[in-house]
Amino acid sequence: MRNDTATASAVLALAGGPANVRHVTHCLTRLRLTLADPAAVDEASLRALPGVLGVIGAGTPSLQVVLGPGVVDTVTAEVERRLAAGAGAEEAAGARVEKRGNGSEPTPRKGPLAAALRRIANVFVPLIPALIGCGILAGVNGLLTNAGWLPGLTPALAAIASGFMALIAVFVGYQTAKEFGGTPILGGAVAAVIVYPGVAKVTAFGVHLSPGQGGVLGALAAALLATRIEKWCRGRLPGALDVLFTPTVTVLVAGLATLYGLMYAAGAVATAIGTGANWLLTTTGPFAGLILGGLFLPLVMLGLHQALIPIHTTLIEQQGYTVLLPLLAMAGAGQVGGALAVYVRLRHDTTLRTTIRSALPAGLLGVGEPLIYGVSLPLGRPFITACVGGAAGGGFVGFFAMLGEKVGATAIGPSGWALFPLLTGNQGPAAAIAIYAGGLLTAYAVGFAATLAFGFRRGTTRGTTSPVTDRTPAGST
Repeated sequence: MRNDTATASAVLALAGGPANVRHVTHCLTRLRLTLADPAAVDEASLRALPGVLGVIGAGTPSLQVVLGPGVVDTVTAEVERRLAAGAGAEEAAGARVEKRGNGSEPTPRKGPLAAALRRIANVFVPLIPALIGCGILAGVNGLLTNAGWLPGLTPALAAIASGFMALIAVFVGYQTAKEFGGTPILGGAVAAVIVYPGVAKVTAFGVHLSPGQGGVLGALAAALLATRIEKWCRGRLPGALDVLFTPTVTVLVAGLATLYGLMYAAGAVATAIGTGANWLLTTTGPFAGLILGGLFLPLVMLGLHQALIPIHTTLIEQQGYTVLLPLLAMAGAGQVGGALAVYVRLRHDTTLRTTIRSALPAGLLGVGEPLIYGVSLPLGRPFITACVGGAAGGGFVGFFAMLGEKVGATAIGPSGWALFPLLTGNQGPAAAIAIYAGGLLTAYAVGFAATLAFGFRRGTTRGTTSPVTDRTPAGST
């Protein structure tokens, strides 16, 4: 039985204790800890901890512990609770850490682009559970409607599935203000202007606005502007006036700017994104699939994949699904195929084979970090050949998109087999599921074959080289 409380306690202890943790957050699969002293982490014990699928960034101030979907939420909540409960002890111990480090606390080093993308991701990641839940319900409702089953229930399911998407701009505005240091409810209030039906009476640039115009991009921009205005006001108004005038000025100025500029501009950008995605797949489908499927994992390692989150959300808001996610999901399938080839080739390396066996179920469900960081990336060549498998799977899905058979996902987050309940397309869910399954099989097969043929240096014999301990020869070219 899963014990997330015990996992949280062990992770916190092996990360150097509460005094060593400066900040905690999480994404869909990873617990992210900002550390005062990276050297205090017991990496080996942390990797061996039951429930931990992988460890990324050991030895740096930014430690990421891969726990998987669902588990990461409860473990993060328990870690936060323990940190709050031991705040006094943490403060005292933190002073000792700083003293030991000659007064300079290490901080994560990130470029401005990576930092900006991380903050934008922090806006959208908390929305993913609702996107998944509503996306699955939308798919179920579509199946029931097409089959003519339960006609009394389908209107209710449609309302439940569509309600969140109708107001997603408000949630984006709330999260944006929260992330960038403003008052969350003011960010939500300004973003609510975008979805208010009365905006149809407003004329901007000679045309009437449409409710929802600009979508999540407009909400993001509106809340960012509101946060800047709020901070400017709070630095200039005394306390008595601040309570009255700061919220008023923030909502008024940011609201007018949203109506008479941001909605129009964001709407144009959102339309261009939808048009561009459709053109890309219908015109250069296989080529686009090859590029997206083959390069996605390197983008993830550089943190550049976070720029795609607003694009996915915009496409879901516009078209009901994102056509990019099924292509990108092929990257993880290539890693599964590559890992299977390593399992077959190094059949006497019991340590590595145990790692692959434990990581494969997670990889099949779209959690690829254990295979990437525990198997293919340390080897070098298998990571590249696995990316070739992902490119082949992406090319397969892209080829059908060029033929007019689009495959889309109604939510972001899951991939691998976990994406099946969220699949749909312009020809319905059945066709989308069949094409996506074909893409997975292609990525598995090509990743396996490419790794078996080119993933090992010449002279490597079965059972004589451990790719985990002998990384230089295996990764050499």
